[in-house]
Amino acid sequence: MTRLSAGRDADPSRDITFGVQHDNNESVSRLIMIELKNVSKLYGSKKAVDGLNLNVPAGKLFAFIGPNGAGKTTTVKMMAGLLHPTSGEIFIDGKDISHDALDLKKIVAYIPDQPFLYEKLSGREFLNFIGQVYQIPKSELNADIDRYLELFQMKEYIDQLIESYSLGMKQKIVITAGILHKPRLIIVDEPLVGLDPANVKVVKELFRQLVRNGATIFMSTHILSIAQEIADLIGVIYQGKLIAQGTFEELKTRQKKTANEMSLEDIFLMLCQENYVTTDGHR
Repeated sequence: MTRLSAGRDADPSRDITFGVQHDNNESVSRLIMIELKNVSKLYGSKKAVDGLNLNVPAGKLFAFIGPNGAGKTTTVKMMAGLLHPTSGEIFIDGKDISHDALDLKKIVAYIPDQPFLYEKLSGREFLNFIGQVYQIPKSELNADIDRYLELFQMKEYIDQLIESYSLGMKQKIVITAGILHKPRLIIVDEPLVGLDPANVKVVKELFRQLVRNGATIFMSTHILSIAQEIADLIGVIYQGKLIAQGTFEELKTRQKKTANEMSLEDIFLMLCQENYVTTDGHR
């Protein structure tokens, strides 16, 4: 169990502990948490995702990057069970999500790019509701809520109605709600929406601590500097296809021009240019 200092002005002697639930079965020791096999998603004649094959190791933070319309959010929603693939198979922790969706909800969290909350509830009421859905014991739930209130500096407004919250305040509630049940897999789409720099730092540190404690995080993002900074592995999707995957250092070594000085943004732009295909099939 690893500790993370709470809040931007927190007393360093007061630390917060974050955990990940574990079962005593073989799934805990699986090497692959997410596996996509030849997954495609069509909207009419348009292929949003095109024969995607992807493996994400357990216990890693995987950043999924690509330009607008590349298929990132469609892929995320298929993994979260909100969309069904047109073809192909998706496995989470070795289980086919088309057959084991309910069981997988116990170990998976989905944090969307647009926070959806019940705005006539207070933040505390919403978090308690989520805790009841996951049948978290009351004492444990209260303690965990208090820890995240301190971490995200939410105490002063947590009992106000959510309809009065800013986008950043809502995003902190959504992130907290997503990880209350200590999921082993966190699927997150643009996690830093609306957050100020101090809370961006908190989320980055929180994600790294959760991974160190055994969680797997699949993070779709447009912020390439964040992906470069905190991701263990990076996947690049372009026109519905995975065009590169590896650590940042591995992606750098595949580029032959001044690789040592390259940022992820430089690599990303080069990969997109190399793989550009027009609508008539020409490069």
